[in-house]
Amino acid sequence: MTKEREVSALGGALGLTVTIALIASTIYMTFGAVAQSRPLLLLTLVAPLAILSFLSAAGLFTVQPNQAVVLILFGSYAGTVKRSGWWWTNPFNTRKRVSLRVRSLNGHMIKVNDHAGNPVEIAAVVVWKVHDTAQATFDVESFEDFVSVQSETAVRHLASAYPYDEYDSDAISLRGSTDKVSEFLRAELQERLRPAGVEVIEARLSHLAYAQEIAGAMLQRQQAAAIIAARTRIVDGAVGMVEMALDRLSANKVVTLDEDRKAAMVSNLLVVLCGERAATPVLNTGTLHN
Repeated sequence: MTKEREVSALGGALGLTVTIALIASTIYMTFGAVAQSRPLLLLTLVAPLAILSFLSAAGLFTVQPNQAVVLILFGSYAGTVKRSGWWWTNPFNTRKRVSLRVRSLNGHMIKVNDHAGNPVEIAAVVVWKVHDTAQATFDVESFEDFVSVQSETAVRHLASAYPYDEYDSDAISLRGSTDKVSEFLRAELQERLRPAGVEVIEARLSHLAYAQEIAGAMLQRQQAAAIIAARTRIVDGAVGMVEMALDRLSANKVVTLDEDRKAAMVSNLLVVLCGERAATPVLNTGTLHN
């Protein structure tokens, strides 16, 4: 595995000065050789100066902020220049620019089966940047394609490891544990992209839904689960209110009820508290006797 080695290049102003001096010397010697009609001087002195001038000019390069230049000398890694500015280096160094800026990958929506076997549609957004320019350049063919492929692979693995939703317990699910799932995705992506010298800053799900073929059935299941949860909450609250009412009536000695009247009162209160519509009371105004 290649490790990044940061190097310092010579200043561009120095390189420009040397280049101008070589060019000036070449022009001066050319005129002198032509004036003296000495063609041998053109071949032995002027030609090498012209070549040196060209090579000196070819060694000038710039580095922008949040950009690195990887130097390769005859197939060997020579180092990386990260400091922004105008620099001068060996003209035989091959220079490959690598952006260090933060990038975002908006993954395509893919269809995959979750942990329960249900087909779901899922997509993720990954925020990343190059951390090690040597690894990004030499250890993978194309680090951008590598990030794209590994991101899709990690999303598929994540979707198959957890259910879309968990109705019977508080276990981790794709829909109910968004923060935890996103952290798991970021950690897995970081491990997968480590050989490419890439740092994953953030990874979050951008799309999550059941596949169209089961969306209707799963919607009914969600509605049924929501109704059951709501009814459970209503019944728990109603039972507590009935218990409180009976205890307070007994403690304050407002009225003494036998078991039959308590049962009737409990039944009426539960109907009032658990009914979907407002109760319509029937008032007993008296009893007619013959």
